[in-house]
Amino acid sequence: MKIILKHLTKIFLSRHKKNEYVTAVDDFDFEIPDGKLIGLLGPSGCGKSTTLNLICGLEEPTEGRIFFDDVDVTDLAPEDRGVGMVFQNYALYPHLSVRANISFPLENLRGKDKLSKEEIEKRAFEVAKLVQIEQLMDRKPNELSGGQQQRVAIARALVKTPGVLLLDEPLSNLDARLRLQTREQIRRIQKETGVTTIFVTHDQEEAMSISDLIVVMKEGKLMQMGVPQSVYNEPVNLFVAKFLGTPAINVFDGYVKDKKVYIGDDYIMDKDIEDQDVYVAIRPEGFIPKKNGRFHCRFDRIEIMGRDTSIVCHHDKCISDEDIRTIVDSDIKIYHDDNMIAFDLKENKTHIFSKKDEKVL
Repeated sequence: MKIILKHLTKIFLSRHKKNEYVTAVDDFDFEIPDGKLIGLLGPSGCGKSTTLNLICGLEEPTEGRIFFDDVDVTDLAPEDRGVGMVFQNYALYPHLSVRANISFPLENLRGKDKLSKEEIEKRAFEVAKLVQIEQLMDRKPNELSGGQQQRVAIARALVKTPGVLLLDEPLSNLDARLRLQTREQIRRIQKETGVTTIFVTHDQEEAMSISDLIVVMKEGKLMQMGVPQSVYNEPVNLFVAKFLGTPAINVFDGYVKDKKVYIGDDYIMDKDIEDQDVYVAIRPEGFIPKKNGRFHCRFDRIEIMGRDTSIVCHHDKCISDEDIRTIVDSDIKIYHDDNMIAFDLKENKTHIFSKKDEKVL
């Protein structure tokens, strides 16, 4: 099922300031393709969960419409939208077994949708098997690990065979190892069911690793939507460039003169851009250590990380952090003296942004 958002907007009355309004979702106008897993990504407070609640029907939009395929669902109640929702805190019934938690949505079906006890049992077992918890059916939630509880919540959302699955920060309560395992499970389940899935997270590594498409948000606005690697390689503005990537992109004050890009006194590359002050953002993997390289930094230290080596250095024009972090292959020879190190830069890993509006040039 594809999801179409047309000029979707949600405005709240501020909780902190009297008679002031906050735009949580600002004119969203895009389409989520059928059968894809979408990562809705952005910092805390950017409107991700509000967007999910609007799609689910837990919030009413101030403006705009929501379509599932060609059906306008904007005014439908949540239970009539065919949506499965998984919350951050699992929201399981502690007094019920895993079997009863999964079966609960089916127990409340009425009329032509009502199922027999045998059908409910069969559906619950099938979905439990899909999420690999069929051996835990008689346990209570407090007897399960965090990852197992999350899979029960996913099974409960899937048991009604929804057309859309919505996951709101589903991994935030898990430790690092469980997060990795559970996100792989979510991707597997989505592939096997083919259900259109929206996965809300502030963790960019999480979103990029399992999503078919990512939507990057800031202050209620859509910044960029696309295939994860494409958004990483071709950010449309400085915010997207800074938000994606670990270690973070290195940002410098620079300028363009006679179609040449400079950082400080170092001419680093040619660009067909008008003379102006710019931000130069360089991915950590965009540095090539070279004895006679164009770009000079104050050398600090080398950190060996197994397969890769991180060179830590400094530059007066760096504005992103105290340290510049570069990532190079451990086999590369690194030339430096006690004070300085030189680099050439990979052009496809170096992005130039306007200082006026921070858009890519």
